[in-house]
Amino acid sequence: MQTPVPQNGLLRLKQIIGDKQAGILPLIPVSRFTWYQGMKSGRFPQSVRLGPRAVAWRAADIRKLVEEGV
Repeated sequence: MQTPVPQNGLLRLKQIIGDKQAGILPLIPVSRFTWYQGMKSGRFPQSVRLGPRAVAWRAADIRKLVEEGV
């Protein structure tokens, strides 16, 4: 069973690619390295800077990606 993607708001990376230690199931099952390479190539959406060391992704962008079946 897949975790539902919120309609709006922001998601942190662990909410997108999952975290076994925290028990968070992945929405998009790829590694952190693959995610950032996909951002660089344009396959995955760009992040939104929250602060000097924090980024997140728009839930709408992730929802679109999941619906496309990446």
